Amino acid sequence: MKRPQYLDQVRTGLSRFGVVGLLGPRQCGKTTLARMVAEFQRSLTDSGDVTSSQVTLLDLEDPTDLARLQNPKLALQHLKGLVVIDEVQRRPDLFEVLRVLVDRPDCTTRFLVTGSASRDLIRQSSESLAGRIQYIELTPFTAREVDSVRQLWLRGGYPPAYLAASEADAEAWRKAYVRTFLERDIPALGINIATAALRRFWMMLAHFHGQIFNASDIGRSMDVSDTTVRRYLDVLTGTLVVRQLPAWHQNLKKRQVKRPKIFFRDSGLFHTLIGVGTEPELQHHPRLGASWEGFALEEVARVFGDDSEDLYFWATHNRAELDLLVAGRGRRLGFEFKYSDAPRLTRSMRIALEDLKLDRLTVIFPGSGSFPLAERVEAIGLETWLAGDNG
Repeated sequence: MKRPQYLDQVRTGLSRFGVVGLLGPRQCGKTTLARMVAEFQRSLTDSGDVTSSQVTLLDLEDPTDLARLQNPKLALQHLKGLVVIDEVQRRPDLFEVLRVLVDRPDCTTRFLVTGSASRDLIRQSSESLAGRIQYIELTPFTAREVDSVRQLWLRGGYPPAYLAASEADAEAWRKAYVRTFLERDIPALGINIATAALRRFWMMLAHFHGQIFNASDIGRSMDVSDTTVRRYLDVLTGTLVVRQLPAWHQNLKKRQVKRPKIFFRDSGLFHTLIGVGTEPELQHHPRLGASWEGFALEEVARVFGDDSEDLYFWATHNRAELDLLVAGRGRRLGFEFKYSDAPRLTRSMRIALEDLKLDRLTVIFPGSGSFPLAERVEAIGLETWLAGDNG
């Protein structure tokens, strides 16, 4: 599947910066997208721009390419056009070399690096390439890119799972993904955590999906400290499989929740961890509502920017709550996610509307259509909302 919006972002980034960092979880399509960019670059030869059309592809999971980069400055300094370095998190020391190369007065080479970790986890890049790199986060497929939102919710957005020939094939791929992620990908990032411990934590975290995170509860169950539990959570957040949604709090005469909520960013992985593989199993599972909330919240969050610092939830200790608050650009937008074909205005919504001074409150439900619930409050189907201009 072509992903034109990401292609445009990468091309624009390469025209403005010496380095573009394409970040995303494993198997979300980064390598495929990078090759699409490379093919476009090679097509420039038709215009006679031979230098710009040159492309070099380096895969840091390939022993030959790793050996080629044994002396990285010597290997990279004479390359022209576009240089693609895949899975750069395996060699974070390359960022210092890239800084030296792009700072050369006559440098016209552009570098596209891909990584299976967040910018916070690859700290060297932010320190070495400040002002020289643009980050673009590539997500698995979104509802705007696929034909079946229902299938996307069940299978998740990872291309091999969504495009699998059957539900059984999709489930088998997701199980293999979890195993490979824990046994190979985490150690490859230099993170020294026992596979069995992290697997157990990941399974337990599935029970907190859509809920306020409680490190003490998990720590007691695993017989580890709160600090260790938070470290495990930061690893899964940094590898882009879990979202920590921070709590919004302000000067109100109410006790407000300050701990984050936890969401699995891919609904398919969440379903695998709770033992759901088919539509009937999902419909009869007690976490059906939580699954829908997480899926719809992630779709809305991606419209506003996956790494946006303007996304929060809000809750008080007297049970007033708002699922998602978008606070930025001089506005406050509230979102509630209800697995219902006829959501209603609730007391909690009224409190959030008043206390947070929301410009608008949108209640997202499955399917399409819309109808007003009150002044500044509208119920709207996810597909209808995504089809509008909401960014």
